[in-house]
Amino acid sequence: MNVEGDVVLIHYQDKPALYARIEAIRQDIKKDWYQVTFLLLTLPAQTVTWILREEYINGVPFTMGGHSMVIKEVKQDLSLKKTEGVGELTGKKGKSSPAKVIPLKINKD
Repeated sequence: MNVEGDVVLIHYQDKPALYARIEAIRQDIKKDWYQVTFLLLTLPAQTVTWILREEYINGVPFTMGGHSMVIKEVKQDLSLKKTEGVGELTGKKGKSSPAKVIPLKINKD
């Protein structure tokens, strides 16, 4: 089940459209409906609140304004683990070296 804080991918017309984070899920006045507040991860970021059933929050397709929508969970890749230090990144266990700074060059044409 998608919960507050989860990042989801919203599909519009059967195509991935945008990412969003679930900010809040509150019971609506109507039985079995919820007010779901999303932070749309767009530029600029926007906050929207949709009134949805629980199954829609969890990936069952629905329509909004006659357009098909699906909210899909974005799964974290558990194979990516935190590194314990710079030494692991350089292949030298126990030894760390300073990171190399690469300057950003901007051409003004």
